[in-house]
Amino acid sequence: MTATVTYLGELRTEATHLQSGQVIITDAPTDNQGKGEAFSPTDLCATSLASCMLTIMGISARNHGWNIDGARAEVHKIMASNPRRIGGVEIRILMPPNDFDERQRQVLETAGRTCPVSLSLGEGVEQAIVFEW
Repeated sequence: MTATVTYLGELRTEATHLQSGQVIITDAPTDNQGKGEAFSPTDLCATSLASCMLTIMGISARNHGWNIDGARAEVHKIMASNPRRIGGVEIRILMPPNDFDERQRQVLETAGRTCPVSLSLGEGVEQAIVFEW
């Protein structure tokens, strides 16, 4: 088992990662009857894409002896309706100052674009990814 999730009431959940004991609270967003005081489940999904991309890029960088410390992502989730779902995720990956050549950049971008979360999202979720070097 990976995690447990408990409904706390008031459209809030508490998810506990069993291996580490780390806890994540979620709230329904304000546009869906919630308080918006924490990540919503769909926020986590969109944010997981960016986190996964950076993680896989980090693995690739480490395997090649490169350093991408300080890379960060800006995430914009786009909701769709009928049914309510994530219609798209826009991610802007901001790379720290570096001297990567075009081949290195391509290796890292490919690693990010083919991360497990990206490959797990359905075709109905548009992924607009921009890298800024």
